Amino acid sequence: MNAATHATAQPYINSSDPQISPQRLEAVGQGDQKLYDLNFCLPVKELENERVRLTPFIPSLHASLYTDATRTHPGLYRYFPWGPFPDLSSTQNFFEVSVRQVAHLVVWAVIDKTRPDPAHPELGGGSLAGTIGLLNTSPEHLMTEIGHILIFPSFQRTHVATNAIGLLLNYCFDAPTSTTPGLGMRRVQWQAHAENAASIRTAERMGLKLEGIIRWQRVLRQDKEGLVRDNDGTKPGRHSALLAVCWDDWECGVKDHVNRLIVRTV
Repeated sequence: MNAATHATAQPYINSSDPQISPQRLEAVGQGDQKLYDLNFCLPVKELENERVRLTPFIPSLHASLYTDATRTHPGLYRYFPWGPFPDLSSTQNFFEVSVRQVAHLVVWAVIDKTRPDPAHPELGGGSLAGTIGLLNTSPEHLMTEIGHILIFPSFQRTHVATNAIGLLLNYCFDAPTSTTPGLGMRRVQWQAHAENAASIRTAERMGLKLEGIIRWQRVLRQDKEGLVRDNDGTKPGRHSALLAVCWDDWECGVKDHVNRLIVRTV
């Protein structure tokens, strides 16, 4: 089994222009993924190996399935600054306003190729298992952050998360001139709610190093679990764990470690 394969570029529009064009709105209505503008600041490809495929998240194709898989599991969003989404409209609004209109951010749909879903041939073979993305991406400084990782309950504790993260790490660090052209990043980081031990463990298992805890790193919504400042309980906040892997870590052992995990994960 090949550890990671970068699929050929797909015909997605990627203009890095957050304006909502009439063409894009029409495309959403017709479900034409070829016209959907991803609006990311770097090239976007499908990524896949024998078990998992990452394909750009297109709301007209994926939002309904995503909503159905998550709306009865609000606990999935316990440590996320966003969600849960009770209906399709709220899911679509989030992916438009908070994802597509943000040029440093892109989200992939995670497809488990080992579980066919004949009811949804539009997925290209396999079942929608969750999402994964890149955010806080800087082409200038050659750094990005893995996030928006949400794996549906029936796909947790399987090969899915390891393969999805591994595919994305390979794409981030592979050079644009390599036989499997990637983004050539020098740093890939990962932030997690400091209380989210599972997320921190996952990052460390994939070779990222804990660099520290950033105290009071962000303000959360009123309904989110967090800390409060004395005499000000209106805006909860959180401490964030910051982990990272850099290009030299990657070349000096992390790449081999990640690809071994991909091959052996069942």
